[in-house]
Amino acid sequence: MTLAAAAQTATDRLPDLQSCPDLGAPAGAKVVFHAYAVGVQIYRWTGTSWTFVAPQAALYADASATSLIGTHYAGPTWESISGSKVAAMVSKRCLPNPDAIQWLLLEAVANDGVGIFDRVTHIHRVNTVGGTAPAAPGNQAGDTVGVPYTAEYFFYRVGN
Repeated sequence: MTLAAAAQTATDRLPDLQSCPDLGAPAGAKVVFHAYAVGVQIYRWTGTSWTFVAPQAALYADASATSLIGTHYAGPTWESISGSKVAAMVSKRCLPNPDAIQWLLLEAVANDGVGIFDRVTHIHRVNTVGGTAPAAPGNQAGDTVGVPYTAEYFFYRVGN
């Protein structure tokens, strides 16, 4: 699937937010891209608890994870293989499944480069599986662990 075809497919569907109705995108927001993430949520043991460090994931244009389109990493930041990127901050959270990381509505704080993430204003992280902090304590302060997760990301633009 080409990036243009994936972008067109994204505009034809919105995430199902029945589990988290307060996460709705702002008025006038249109989906410009939809990606599937496969990766890990990285946690560090403080000596008394696990603290979130960063995500590290590959982004795909398809649910079968065969069409790589970019990466997701600390910031949080999403970067396409063509170099466009968006960094965002969490605006709203929802926890429909305590065995998975939260669903999020994020607001863009920086955009760079021309491409699929150009002018993105908002991002949804939904349909999460896994990624929660370990239940068992770490061995020593500073230990890190990557907990596997999957999610879907919907990228929006408000306006043009």
